[in-house]
Amino acid sequence: MLKSAYNIPTLPLALDLETKRILKKAKEAGIALAELKGVALSVPNRNILINTLSLQEAKDSSAIENIITTHDELYQSDELAQQFTSTAAKEVYMYAAALRSGYLEVKRSGLLTNSHIKSMQAKLEGNDAGFRSQSGTALKNQQTGEVVYTPPQELAQIEVHMQNLEQFMNEDTLSDWDVLIKMAIIHHQFESIHPFFDGNGRTGRIINILYLVKLGYLDTPILYLSRYINQNKPEYYRLLQAVRDNGVWEEWVMFMLEGVRQTSHQTIILIEEIKALMQRFKQKMREETKFYSQDLLNNLFSHPYTKIEFVEREIDVHRNTATKYLEELVERGMLTKHKIGKQSFYLNNALYELLQNVGTRKLK
Repeated sequence: MLKSAYNIPTLPLALDLETKRILKKAKEAGIALAELKGVALSVPNRNILINTLSLQEAKDSSAIENIITTHDELYQSDELAQQFTSTAAKEVYMYAAALRSGYLEVKRSGLLTNSHIKSMQAKLEGNDAGFRSQSGTALKNQQTGEVVYTPPQELAQIEVHMQNLEQFMNEDTLSDWDVLIKMAIIHHQFESIHPFFDGNGRTGRIINILYLVKLGYLDTPILYLSRYINQNKPEYYRLLQAVRDNGVWEEWVMFMLEGVRQTSHQTIILIEEIKALMQRFKQKMREETKFYSQDLLNNLFSHPYTKIEFVEREIDVHRNTATKYLEELVERGMLTKHKIGKQSFYLNNALYELLQNVGTRKLK
C-alpha cells in the first residue's frame, strides 16, 4: 500500500522557524557563505572555479543517486567533443551542464522560474518530458525497499504546488525569514512535490545553489552542499521523512544550515589552495619557460587533465605549438604525460590531488 500521509503545505509555512538556535546557526552559516563569496571573487578568472568546482559538485550530487564515477573518468572525457569515458561520466557532465545553464539564466533574468527548472532538468535527463503526468511514483527506503512516501500523483496537483513554490522563490516579500532558512524550506518542498519522473534529487540540489545566486549570496555556483549531503546521506533522508511524518521542521533546517556552514569553510580552503598553486605555477613558468601566458595558466587549472586539443582551442595556437608547450611543462615537472589508447593526456598532478582529496577531508 502506498504511504501518503503528508499534505504538502502552501508556502510560506504558518510556523515560527526563527527560533534562537536556528537564528544562531543561520548567522554562522551566513558569515561563512559571505566569506566564501569574497574569496571566490578574488580569483581573477571565475571560469576556473565554475569549470572545476561545478564538475566536483556534479560528481558528488550524482553519487547521492548512486551514479558513481571516478576523477579519472571525468577528466579524460571531453564535453565539447561529446566524448565520455563511461555512462556515469556522461551523467555527471550533463549535471554540470544543467548547473551552468541554470546559473547563466538566473544571472541574466534575476529569476528562478518553473520554466528554468524544467529546462535544467531536460539537460540533466536528456529529454523534454517536463512534470510527471503519469501516476505511480513512490519514494522508498533505500535499505528496505519499503514505500515511505507518495508524492502528488496528478499533474494538476503538481502544477499547483510548483506554482506556489515558484512564487515563494521569487517574491521576497512573502516571508521575512533568513534566506538560508528559506533555502532549506524550498529544498524540502521541491523534494516532496517530486515533480519529475527522474532527476528530482539532482535538480533540487541545483536549485539550492541557484537560489543563493539569485539573491546575491553567491556570484558563482560553487557551494559544495552535495558533498555534505552525501557524507550524511542516512540523516538527510531521515530528516526529509521526519518532517513528513512528524513535522520536525526545526531539525531539518538546522541540518541544512550546518551543511552551508561546513561546506562554505571547506570550499574556502580549497579555493585558497588552488590560488596558491596557481601562483606557484605562474612563478615557475615565468622563470623556467619562454611561453608563459595567463590564458595557458587558466587552461592548466580548468582541466586537471588537459590535452593538446584543449590548448589549441582555448589559447588559439597551432597544434605543434600546443604540443611544444605541454611537452616542456612535462620536462619541467609541472605536468605528467599519460597515454591512453591513441590519446595523450597531460595531468596537473597537484590540482588533481587537491580535487581528489576534497571528498576525503573531514568537515568541521
